[in-house]
This record gives sequence, C-alpha cells and structure tokens, in this order.
Amino acid sequence: MSADLSSVIAATTRWLVRAYPTAGGVLSASLAEAQARQAVTVAAWLRYPTPLDAALVAVAGPGGALRLDRITGAAAPEQAGSGDSGGSGIFDDPGGASAGLPWIPVPREPGETGSAWRTWVDEVLASWAACLLTSPDLVEEAVAGALRSEHARGPAVDFRRLAAPDGLDRDAAPLLRHPDLMEPVAGLHRDGLLACLGSHRGPSTGAAAAD
Repeated sequence: MSADLSSVIAATTRWLVRAYPTAGGVLSASLAEAQARQAVTVAAWLRYPTPLDAALVAVAGPGGALRLDRITGAAAPEQAGSGDSGGSGIFDDPGGASAGLPWIPVPREPGETGSAWRTWVDEVLASWAACLLTSPDLVEEAVAGALRSEHARGPAVDFRRLAAPDGLDRDAAPLLRHPDLMEPVAGLHRDGLLACLGSHRGPSTGAAAAD
C-alpha cells in the first residue's frame, strides 16, 4: 500500500464498516473489514494510480465524511439542513435530496476520543468501494486495472476476499454486500468508476464491449 494513501484507505474503510456493521462476532468483523479494505484499496489505486496522485491527496485532503454521514443518517439534523459543508460545498446534497433516514449518532469505539479520522474519509473511494462490493461484474476489471497502477509494484497483493468471497465472507458482510442498502453511497460516483474502468480498456476492447 502506498504510504501516501494509507491514511485515506484506513479512514474510508473504517467509515464503511461502521456505517454498515456486521452482526457477528470478532471473526465476522475482521472478515467484513478485510473485504471493505480490499475494495477501498482497489478504488484508491484506480483513482490515484501514481505516487504523485497520492501525494497530492495527502496535501489537499480527501474531503471528509460529511455528505456520506448525511446520506446514511449519521449527520445531525442541523448539519443536514444548514447547507454548510464546512468547505467548498462539494459535499452539499444537490437539491437537498438524501436517503431520508433518521439521524443516528455515530457510535464511538472504546477509547475513541475524537473524530479527526473522519476528515480523511474519501467520498469517491467509499462510493467506488460500495460499487465493487455489490457489483461482482465490475470487480475483475477493477482489480486488473488497479494492479496496473504504480502502487502494485512489489510483493503480490491478494484481493481474493473482494473478488472471490466465500460463504464466510458473505455471511460476515451482509450489509456491505447488499445492493439496495449500499445504493445511496454507490450511486454517488458510479459514473466516475465506469469512466475510469473504460479508460483502462484499449480502443479495440471498448469497441468490442459496445458490440
């Protein structure tokens, strides 16, 4: 994993597994986190394929989890209605639309004293990861594209839990793998993922796929 992307990947993975938790025990939680982390890693390598891309994200910041929290109902009502994203406005919900879920305060983990990690959540990566977790037809192409990035140089990386989940994996992540539940997040930037995957296809491959 690129050191420049490690914080973004870790924070985005953490957001996903907290927004869509498993009902199982420690093993299920570990398996769900592994699947989410692999999906976020593939997304990160696709979106930021070079060390320069990763370095720019580290400098500029990935944006944070505010709109994701609004969509999943974890943002306080006054935040959702204020129209103030605390930044450039890129996380404003167009037209005021949201999933319409009731506000559920984000639970704190044991020993957690703050939420600074949430500023390292990347909305696009969370959306792309949601697409990969719920759209098996995209995974093979996405993994192949990620492995062509500069981040894949070095020891072989295993994305098996994302690409070929077994029964234990699926049982451990019923919410993360549920297309309907994940759609509000997956739908945010699905077009961008499809465009990215299209850019990895050669002209002849794209023409053949269009036939």
